[in-house]
Amino acid sequence: MKFRDLVPWGINKGSVPVRREDERNPFAALQRDVNEVFNGFFKGFDMDPFWGHGGGFTPSVNVLETDTEIKVTAELPGMDERDIDVSLTKDTLTLRGEKKEEKEDKGKGYYHAERSYGSFMRTIPLACEIDDTKVEVEFKKGILAITLPKTVEAVKDTKKVPVKSG
Repeated sequence: MKFRDLVPWGINKGSVPVRREDERNPFAALQRDVNEVFNGFFKGFDMDPFWGHGGGFTPSVNVLETDTEIKVTAELPGMDERDIDVSLTKDTLTLRGEKKEEKEDKGKGYYHAERSYGSFMRTIPLACEIDDTKVEVEFKKGILAITLPKTVEAVKDTKKVPVKSG
């Protein structure tokens, strides 16, 4: 038996394949059954418990470039603008944030509490110069919208290239 056979969360994160020599070995069959129990237990979580991001999530981000600007939108449901950090360097736009949520419900004969959290960081490379004095950032109903106007020089440097059919 190899060491990797003992780890239930292997490379393919699914059931451990049955090998011919395992069919006759009762310990291998037991190990396979235990692995399936662990895999089934961890399947309901949004993250890998030991090898994952440790409470992270990745928001959906769309980037649209026109001749004069770059528009970035990010879906951040359940977050407040104070939980979001937007930073701009010469060649990157970075979005960071942390989502914290706590729910508590008490009633006669029951108590229910849930806590969830997650942090994210997305870095978007920028292929042109941005006029940082005209950048607009708006957060409304869980959608972060960023407008990055290109500098006059970047707009001038844009050249159309003809496409030929052959």
